[in-house]
Amino acid sequence: MKSLIIKEINSFLGSLLGYLILALFLVAIGLIVWVFPQSSVLDYGYADLEPLFTYTPYVFTFLIPALSMRAIAEERKNHTWELLRTSPLSVFQIVLAKYLAILVLVAIALLPTLLYFFSILQLGDPPGNLDQASFFGSWIGLLLIGAVFGAVGVFSSSLTSQQVVAFVLGVFFCFLLYFGLSAAADLQFGTWAYWVEELSLSFHYINLSRGVIDSNDIFFFLGMIWFFLGASVLTLRNK
Repeated sequence: MKSLIIKEINSFLGSLLGYLILALFLVAIGLIVWVFPQSSVLDYGYADLEPLFTYTPYVFTFLIPALSMRAIAEERKNHTWELLRTSPLSVFQIVLAKYLAILVLVAIALLPTLLYFFSILQLGDPPGNLDQASFFGSWIGLLLIGAVFGAVGVFSSSLTSQQVVAFVLGVFFCFLLYFGLSAAADLQFGTWAYWVEELSLSFHYINLSRGVIDSNDIFFFLGMIWFFLGASVLTLRNK
């Protein structure tokens, strides 16, 4: 399984598209955090990285489906899925290997944003005047959102042999899980509104952004990952 993970990472980083996707992500986040006047932390008047954690899920909604759309769809389109199935790996191990490769790429995309943390520490008055618990809680929340979106992307890729269709499905599911459910809860479905909101990723992400790492929120994200990876395995076995 380790060799398959390395193969997937090398396949992505060995193409111009891979570097282009990562570069677009970093440029977009950099412009939002430092340049655009509506969100620039330099215009806030105080040390805070709220724009980073507010807008990154929007970018993730498109970035991660782009990273994961080829995971299984490309194998099926090129008729290499049958060849992969003849390896000693089970369907679950293949899905898990491809998912872990995507997770590594998400972590690579997020790591440079830690430079923003050290920059804001120096910009504070006095230097170091920053709610560090809130920052790292939000950063862990972003990593978990990326992990869930990665599992969603693998599931979307397992549904079709067309990468574009997998991308569109991934964007739809990610948007629904993060934005759609919370928006539906705002429509006031009586007692159902609370339960609908608790199913949204944004609800648990906001909890983590307060700097309190609650096991309920962690288990929710892990449960979502397990659900979509399991759905991917079932889909592939049925096909």
